[in-house]
Amino acid sequence: MPQYLAAALPSFLAPLTGLIDQGGPVVLLLFCLSIVAVGLILAKVLQFSFLGVGRHNGARAALALWLDGKHHDAQSLAEQKNSVLANVLVKLMSSTHLANVDHVLLKEDIERICIQRINVLRAYLRPLDMIAQTAPLIGLLGTVLGMIEAFQAMQGAGAAVDPSVLAGGIWVALLTTAVGLAVAIPVSAIVGWFDSRVEAEQAEMEALVTAFFTGGVADRGTAEVVALDIPEPRHAV
Repeated sequence: MPQYLAAALPSFLAPLTGLIDQGGPVVLLLFCLSIVAVGLILAKVLQFSFLGVGRHNGARAALALWLDGKHHDAQSLAEQKNSVLANVLVKLMSSTHLANVDHVLLKEDIERICIQRINVLRAYLRPLDMIAQTAPLIGLLGTVLGMIEAFQAMQGAGAAVDPSVLAGGIWVALLTTAVGLAVAIPVSAIVGWFDSRVEAEQAEMEALVTAFFTGGVADRGTAEVVALDIPEPRHAV
């Protein structure tokens, strides 16, 4: 790392600048990837919080009111809740009041909306996964390059090889692999956690849409059929 840049950084970052000086450009690249990963993770946490991922109780309560025939109360409750599920439920409830709405067509179209919502939740998970997968490989590349450099130095020394110099070159080379793993392991764990949240949201979304159309007959014992305001066909006299 350039001296002027190291001097401009706060003193508590001195161990980090020392690590970059020892590891070279490979560690600097891994450090940049770790900053990108932290930024993406914070963005996903804020997105999940803003979209209400995991908040299912409000949508479930609204669906129960709807199946009990309290359509106005159900729609009002769903509109008050800030969550992905509640948003999908509001679209379902609003669509049932539209004229010329086909039952099958509405079900297919709400599946399209659910897919869009899931795709939004999966945004930026792919770059995080790529960082988790490539960081160890970048670290391993740094180790291989360091080992090549160390053995070249040993060859240049000829018969007067100092084992301590060789050992020093090897541990510096292994440093890049350690940094790569240090970046990859937490990122991989967090990506897995995000994936599990999205899968849980998708499962809950499918269950809610299915219960809306079937009336939850398996749980409630009686089915509340979704009423669509479809006008009767007119016949010529």
